Amino acid sequence: MGFSAKEVQRQLGHNRYEPIWYMMQKIRTAMGERDEKYLLTGITEMDEGYFSTVDAEKLMDRKQGLKRGRGSEKKTPVLVMAESRRAKKRKKGRPAFSCGYFKMEAMPDLSADIVQSIAQNHLDPESSVRTDHYSSYSKLNKVVKKHKAKTIKPKDAGKELPWVHIAISNAKRNFLNNFHHIDAAYLQNYLDEFAYKLNRRYLRDKIFDRLLIACVSLSWNTLVYENG
Repeated sequence: MGFSAKEVQRQLGHNRYEPIWYMMQKIRTAMGERDEKYLLTGITEMDEGYFSTVDAEKLMDRKQGLKRGRGSEKKTPVLVMAESRRAKKRKKGRPAFSCGYFKMEAMPDLSADIVQSIAQNHLDPESSVRTDHYSSYSKLNKVVKKHKAKTIKPKDAGKELPWVHIAISNAKRNFLNNFHHIDAAYLQNYLDEFAYKLNRRYLRDKIFDRLLIACVSLSWNTLVYENG
């Protein structure tokens, strides 16, 4: 993966774009379903990022001359979680914590109830969470063993919650390099692809075999897509 549907269509020499797009969304769905099976444990960093997305229907209207300007563009909030483990053998100049596994979840808004629900679905109840003092994280202590909130200046966010912000930065760069735009309705699929590959960054050539197993193990007849 890591390619746009247009590029895959070109490489396969396929006449139609839609089947290629559909196939890639199904693969991304398999990635997300596989990672849903695991919970983050231990110490977890948590913070939000805002990703540029578009409304596909408004974008189509604009192409047909019914809408002008940038009205279809918006930012979608994404909750990012990263296991942060104390490094066993810390090298000089390296962070005191190493990163484990990641989760990325698109949200309709940043309400405390939604954040609490996502945390409950993705974090082990015995885990410990580190966040800033934003009000959206006020209910985390109801779903995890310990929640440590700290007032963090924007310029220090990368130091206090390093792995979360590295993941956000790398994901945004990846999307910008590979995709012309991402429809808000399918942002989660692209986040799932990025997190799946990030969580298996040490598997190298074995990641393809793992992905094949994930694809054939999923019950596709329960999935419904509408091309966007």
